[in-house]
Amino acid sequence: MTIEAKTPPLPTAPKIADVAGVILAGGKSLRYGTNKAFVELEGIPLIERVFNVMDTVFEEVILITNTPNLYGYLDRPMFEDIYKGKGPMGGLLTALSALFPKPGFIVACDMPTLNAELIRHMAAAAEGFDIVVPMIGHRFEALHALYGPACLAPVKQLVFQNTLQIIRLFEHVSVRYVKEDELRRFDPQLASFFNINSPLEVERLMRTKGRQTL
Repeated sequence: MTIEAKTPPLPTAPKIADVAGVILAGGKSLRYGTNKAFVELEGIPLIERVFNVMDTVFEEVILITNTPNLYGYLDRPMFEDIYKGKGPMGGLLTALSALFPKPGFIVACDMPTLNAELIRHMAAAAEGFDIVVPMIGHRFEALHALYGPACLAPVKQLVFQNTLQIIRLFEHVSVRYVKEDELRRFDPQLASFFNINSPLEVERLMRTKGRQTL
């Protein structure tokens, strides 16, 4: 009798415990016309696509949302904005306040093609920095970035001043910029940074993917 040797399963990377994953699900989706968190790609809502990736990377995942009743089925801690109507900066303030003193890796709920290995790389690059953020050309991807506890005080001050561009925070803390060549080592097409703002963008994503599985 021949016994076939079984290939052992590949080891699964342990979840990151010293950084929390944060999903911002508080937008009004005005451009889309409906709550885009529940727009489906191949039958899977955007929020679940984002959650599934973040849950493979981080031991702790939280949601920042002003409609927690919609996301209870994900069975994760949810926090409403401390100051409503302040956009992503308000969400960042809420997340940092809830997590303090733990850093948070912030993503938006409308980014269906996140790359777990890139997120892990960025989380590992945070030592000695308060922010780790992608930089593509002259554009910063502030909603795919790690924010440390030292950001809390300046974020709070900026919100009080109604200065709501996250890029303004970079002037007050130490920032590690992850540039395009480094990003492409993990995500050659930079697909991580594609977000959905309209039904046309859903169609464009499906055409781009072609026969590939999302």
